[in-house]
This record gives sequence, structure tokens and C-alpha cells, in this order.
Amino acid sequence: MMNISYLYSGNEWSEYPAFVQRSVLELGVRKLCDVGGGANPVLSMQFINDNRLDCTVLDISITELDKAPTGYKKLVQDVEAEDFVPTDQFDLVVTKMMAEHLRNGRVFHRNVFSMLKPGGVAIHYFPTLYALPFLVNKLMPERLSSFLLDIFLPRDRHRLGKFPAYYSWCYGPTSSMLGMLIETGFEIMQYRAFFGNSYYSRIPLVRNLHDAYTRFLAKHPTPYLTSFAQVVLRKPNNALV
Repeated sequence: MMNISYLYSGNEWSEYPAFVQRSVLELGVRKLCDVGGGANPVLSMQFINDNRLDCTVLDISITELDKAPTGYKKLVQDVEAEDFVPTDQFDLVVTKMMAEHLRNGRVFHRNVFSMLKPGGVAIHYFPTLYALPFLVNKLMPERLSSFLLDIFLPRDRHRLGKFPAYYSWCYGPTSSMLGMLIETGFEIMQYRAFFGNSYYSRIPLVRNLHDAYTRFLAKHPTPYLTSFAQVVLRKPNNALV
């Protein structure tokens, strides 16, 4: 059964690895792939070793993979490639803040589907349109958006690089978004949509206005104004691909 919920955005960013860890244990996962993990894999090596997991970190950038701590199994590959070779081998595929950087969400989800064993699960966490910061990021030149990010939400540029974002298939649980995922072949197990973001934290007046706006949205939710989504998808046991 599809479980859709609307929540106030808070600690889901920092709690996401723990959510994935619980999912790994509950689902009995043995083999998983962290797509786009690059310099920052979702699961720690300690958790992987403690639970004897076969974990592959897949990324299109060898430079980003080289930044990851030692010990991870690494694979350089473009998950958005039209000629992606189906592997049908993983119990779990996981991404964090990666889906927005892809030009073709349909190809991405199709390829993730092909990576999973029948009954396998995909878990994604990504920003969504039409939250204002992400709409601006999509429309603004990359150099300018990177400059603004340094002002509003400074980060370690080495560990947390800024990459072009396209937001293909990055929406809240709209009917069209749900339909596209189902059309790909997935069963939608959970769709958690979040309102709010921390980009205004350094501007008190704007932050307070945004907090009031977010509280309003939490009480009167619409899938078109979410800020983030955490989605759990399942490949049916009888899937052929």
C-alpha cells in the first residue's frame, strides 16, 4: 500500500543514513549500491563491515570517488546512460541529494529498476520543485547560484561540491510524479514530502517569514510546494527486467 505523508522539514538530512541503516536490517539486505555517493557515501564503512554487506559506491566522477574514505568498493559509471547494462543484482539501491543533478529522470529510474533484483528496493532523498531555492537554482547560471550558496549556506567545497542541477522528476507526490514512477514499474511503498528549508537561517526576518509560511503549508499541504522528498520504491517480485 502506498504511504504518502507531509512533514515539517527538520532533521531528515542528518537522520537519512540512520533510516537507510534500519531499512538494510529490516529488509535483510546483503548487496547494495550507493548511486552518486561519490565523496560522501550514505553508509559508513563500520556499518558495512559490522553487517558484512557487499556495498558498491557508483559515481560518474572518479574525482569524487577518490575523495571517499578508503575501503569502499567503487565503480565509475553513468547511471543516466541510455545503453546502461542491466545487472539485476542489488537488494537495495540508495541515493542522497543526487537525483536533482540528472538531466533525464525517466532514464535514471529505469536504470535503477534494472539494477535491482526482483523484490529489491530503491530509497531516494532529493530536493523538490517548486520550492523557491531550488527553482532559483534551476533557472540561475551555475556560477551565480554557487556564489549565493556560499552566502546563504556555506559548506566544505572539497567534501560537498556544487554541481549543476536540473530537477528532472524531482517533485513532491503529485499525480504525475506518482504516475511516472509506477509507469517505470515500481511499487511506491513510501513517499514522505517535507516543507521548509534552512537556506534563510542567516537572515532573521526572512527566516521568520519562511517559518510561518512553512507552518501554513504543513497544515494545508500541497504536493507542488514541497522542499524535499524521501521515497521508498520496490521492484515487484514478478518483474521481468
